[in-house]
Amino acid sequence: MTSRRDFLRAVAMGGGGLLLGVRLGADDVAAAAEFRPNAWLRLTPDGRIVFLVGRSEMGQGVRTALPMIVAEELEVDLAAVEIEQAWPGCGFDDLGTGGSSSMADDWDRVRTAGAAAREMLVAAAAARWGVAPAACRAERGRVHAEDGRSLAYAELVAAAAGQPVPASPRLKPVASFRVVGGAAPRSDGAAIVRGAARYGLDVRLPGMRFAVLARAPSFGATVRSFDPAPALAVPGVEACFQVPRGVAVVARSTWAALAGREALSVAWDEGPHAGFSSAAHGERLIAATAEPGITTRRDGAGRDALAAAASRHEALYLYPFAAHAAIEPVNATAWVRDGRCEIWSPTQTPEGVRRFVSEQLGIAPEAVDVHVTLLGGGFGRRLGWDMELDAAAVAARVRHPVQVVWSRDDDLRHGYFQAASAHRLIAGLDAAGRLVAWDHRKASTPHNARWPVTADELRDPRYLADSSWGVNDTPYHVPALETSYAVVETPVPIGPWRAVYSPSSVFARESFVDELAERAGEDPLAWRLRHLGAGDPSIPEVAEPGGRRLDRRRLRRVLELAAEPAGWGAPLPAGRARGLACNVFHTETYVAYVVEVSRRAAPRAGQLPFVVHRVVGAIDCGLVVHPDGARQQVESGILWGLSNMKAEMRFERGRAVAGNFDGFPIATLAETPESIEAHFVASDRDRPHGLGEPTVCPLAPAVTNALARLTGRRIRRLPVSAADLA
Repeated sequence: MTSRRDFLRAVAMGGGGLLLGVRLGADDVAAAAEFRPNAWLRLTPDGRIVFLVGRSEMGQGVRTALPMIVAEELEVDLAAVEIEQAWPGCGFDDLGTGGSSSMADDWDRVRTAGAAAREMLVAAAAARWGVAPAACRAERGRVHAEDGRSLAYAELVAAAAGQPVPASPRLKPVASFRVVGGAAPRSDGAAIVRGAARYGLDVRLPGMRFAVLARAPSFGATVRSFDPAPALAVPGVEACFQVPRGVAVVARSTWAALAGREALSVAWDEGPHAGFSSAAHGERLIAATAEPGITTRRDGAGRDALAAAASRHEALYLYPFAAHAAIEPVNATAWVRDGRCEIWSPTQTPEGVRRFVSEQLGIAPEAVDVHVTLLGGGFGRRLGWDMELDAAAVAARVRHPVQVVWSRDDDLRHGYFQAASAHRLIAGLDAAGRLVAWDHRKASTPHNARWPVTADELRDPRYLADSSWGVNDTPYHVPALETSYAVVETPVPIGPWRAVYSPSSVFARESFVDELAERAGEDPLAWRLRHLGAGDPSIPEVAEPGGRRLDRRRLRRVLELAAEPAGWGAPLPAGRARGLACNVFHTETYVAYVVEVSRRAAPRAGQLPFVVHRVVGAIDCGLVVHPDGARQQVESGILWGLSNMKAEMRFERGRAVAGNFDGFPIATLAETPESIEAHFVASDRDRPHGLGEPTVCPLAPAVTNALARLTGRRIRRLPVSAADLA
């Protein structure tokens, strides 16, 4: 329940306006009938319509798409809706942003909030005119009566506030939408272009100090001793002390803090992982796939059916560690005073920040205020709270607000990472070359960075299945199928990464599918369609792979929709080839890519050894709320996938090798495909699903499949080198 303090704070912010969506106690508002569970809207007598965005904006456009939904149901122009960022304690149940779930999770709630406000305004106008609400309609911020009278929403705020909140307001039919599905400028676009948008690193407070941490050079290393004198001798450095994750240098500027850290003398105990290397870890992953791990899915006879197969085909695929490498390195600003803590952070998980900062400081969660800024890239990295814990630990020792800054080197070396993995796939074929058995063995490491994984979880098939997206939910029909997971632990911090477990699994699966099609002498598109039930009534159209509902008709449709405009099967200029791949992400968003590639002549160091000339994508994500934003998500996912084909995080002597973009290069403008087409299925589903993560997964296998057709050589590990194409 919302506290009286939070309620009064919200009312004060709204100037005494109409507040919707906050759960109120009986002592908060007399005679309150019923209120919605989330605080979305505030309407004021001076005509302001304020929408609280309960998700973090990291470039995915959530601060545009969600206001479009509420504007639609509230019957106002999008330009009339102001945006405020929600904060923990303002009545929201969940402010986390991840899993490409914002649109799907908030669709019903935001629509309901807008529709409830609309009906209350209409009821207030009807009461004033002495007519039935059914005789009135809302349109563009006004309520109109049949006799021509009309009132602006601003004139109805006070009366509407006294109306009961409808339990089930009438939602607009999708066919009558005029805002959702249309063109709309990005809400923060102009401010970003002008440099006026405020990210975490832009936070400035009176008397603020800046800090950096000297961090453990290797995994598990601890401070043995340090001499603060050299750091304190640097002009601008004011303090130097140990905190849980290293030694803090506090100064009047970021540059002074960085210089102080450079001068600081720290002796480290290297700890138990100083000999760790990613190369040796890769060999352990490969070895772990030699035998099946813990079964995460079994259909029919499972892998036992391989013994009766007329022939077998086996392949091993390897995927590297990867970093997030967001343009804005992680950071946080904290101010600890009077038994309270304020945090300013570009975070994806403000409630997690509140909880863990309160635990660290030994204060109540309600004593921690979290202000969410714009994020200069998230990709799952900011689902952690290590940066906020650092800031709170430093701020607790000084009398000023403190911004703890992670340098690029800090962010790449000391964040958390996408887990490396190995995938061994074995297919059993009958005498006619038909697929009769499938064995997919994954070896990797579940998340371990944000909280410890228990021994029971590491043995739990359900937990491991949830770490196997793209493995145990393979969409193709196979009479006998078994998937497994072998846990190979690592000291490398593993945590959420864009599309999480799916990119490695889909790379292996979709590449292997092409190998099977080639072995059968069949077109890879035709092979996929056939194993997705095209023309075969014995294959269920709707399946539940790994316990998740999947519609094979929708996956066939995006494959066909991508193939047609891409000219699949049509001749290409000499030196070019096409490839394709597809995936279903969480059984909600269906994506297929067809790519056109060639070799790059004399690639430079750090440059992709191939050129992607064209990508044609087909996507079924249900209803598309913001088409421009959706296309941008497709383009972003494609570029993310390309970056992952040229870079890997390597570890030697228990530490990351790369500390900047020269060692972990991302796709450049020159490597961007000349043409990216995004074709969205005219879905019969009247709700949206995610796009930020699903658009990543099929890109890499589509490219490597094209390269295999071009060179005759299979690429079974990332990143791709020039030697792979020789």
